[in-house]
Amino acid sequence: MSAQAEPLPQNPSDADTGAGIAIDLFGGELDQAKFLTVLEAALLTSTEPLSLGELKKLSDVSLDNRQMQYLLEQLAVQWQSRGVELSRVASGWRFRARPEIQPYLDRLNPQKPPRYSRAVLETLAIIAYHQPVTRGDIEEIRGVTVSAQILKTLEARGWIEIIGHRDTPGRPELFATTQQLLDDLNLRTLQELPALEEIGGLLEQENPAPTDTASTTTAEQPD
Repeated sequence: MSAQAEPLPQNPSDADTGAGIAIDLFGGELDQAKFLTVLEAALLTSTEPLSLGELKKLSDVSLDNRQMQYLLEQLAVQWQSRGVELSRVASGWRFRARPEIQPYLDRLNPQKPPRYSRAVLETLAIIAYHQPVTRGDIEEIRGVTVSAQILKTLEARGWIEIIGHRDTPGRPELFATTQQLLDDLNLRTLQELPALEEIGGLLEQENPAPTDTASTTTAEQPD
């Protein structure tokens, strides 16, 4: 299973969203060249992925999701030979450096990203693959006690969240992963999650070190 989201199709004729959409199907006069420039500027200047709904607000003409997808594919084609690519993640669309270029960019920021202990990664994987789960579920699967600090570390990083309580005695908290985790792994859906052995390396590769050094230190401690 691939650990990285594929960039948007590089050839509009391969897309299943209706290549060759005529301009009059957009519900009015649309200057596609100008609008692609607007999309490009919005995506390049945004620090977070942008959803279809957000991107449609940029147009003076009413667009549906299929039409917006087609335009994004056009933009992806324009960038196919450059150092960055347009890719889709769980929260929407964003530009990112191509994987083969990233090692060079890392030279500008030699600070090493945090390394998470196997206990942290196993806990994260259990939540990801069995969600929603309680702390007791995690302990049953791992066979060892899960420290509260491990869960706090994952929550602080924005990778898990409490989504409710199980209707059992004590009403234990239910944990699930967030869209932030998928975005940080450059994935679209949970079905694209990599194997446990790959998660650690991908998280280190895709993310800068968090500013909360206490969380990093905790993550490196054994369970």
